[in-house]
Amino acid sequence: MYLQYWELSEKPFELTPDPKYVYYSKEHEEALLRLIYTVRDAKGAMMLTGGYGCGKTVLSRVFLNELSGPRFEVALITNPRYNAKELLVEILYQLGGDRHDYKTKGELLHLFNDMIYRNLESRKETVIVIDEAQAIEDLETFEELRLLLNFQQNNRFLITLMLIGQPELRLRLKELPQLRQRLIIEYHLNPLDEKDCMQYIDHRLKIAGAKREIFDVRAKKKIFKYSSGIPRVINGIADIALLVGLSENRKVVDEQLVEKVVQNGQMETSWSA
Repeated sequence: MYLQYWELSEKPFELTPDPKYVYYSKEHEEALLRLIYTVRDAKGAMMLTGGYGCGKTVLSRVFLNELSGPRFEVALITNPRYNAKELLVEILYQLGGDRHDYKTKGELLHLFNDMIYRNLESRKETVIVIDEAQAIEDLETFEELRLLLNFQQNNRFLITLMLIGQPELRLRLKELPQLRQRLIIEYHLNPLDEKDCMQYIDHRLKIAGAKREIFDVRAKKKIFKYSSGIPRVINGIADIALLVGLSENRKVVDEQLVEKVVQNGQMETSWSA
């Protein structure tokens, strides 16, 4: 709606996790480095946590793009509200299996074992990524994930398990120290600081085709104040600011416009997103 007015080729502040728009703060670079290291060096398991909207999902998509190609077989679970058996079935399906009515968990594990060794013979790494892992309701499901890490040879793990979730995930795993101890590699993403917030806004605008300054410095500082550096909230404020800027025929988004967007309650859906 506002693209032509601001001379943009696409909307810069969408809430979808588009890897093209990822901004690499030092923390995001470190998190991605650990994700890739865990897989490429067969370290078994890793946990990545961060507050809602801090960039975990988009970072996981960048990570998965790094795993594209014939060397990796990846199961990505984005809605992990399964019991233990259902989760195993979903993982098998995403790794190329069928959705049969498996009678026993033993049968599932036998098929999983066969699949892992077929991948190994084909020189493929088996990677399981559980996004929003804090949503797993049953501790038995976590225990089943731990048991998958028992698939190993003398000198290496045969699968890599990545648990990605909100800070509550760490609290859940306190109830399962036997799994927590397997997660030797971990990282926690914090919100952006003011400098990164300002650079984040500029970065996304540049990717979207901006040829001039659209948000002045004070506006970006104000967005940081109201977003607390959370990328999802930054996107929400900035997107509405561009829309209101169009309706008011503004030449630039300034701090008064950002203040108006927030104080008028136009950001209610973004705070809860």
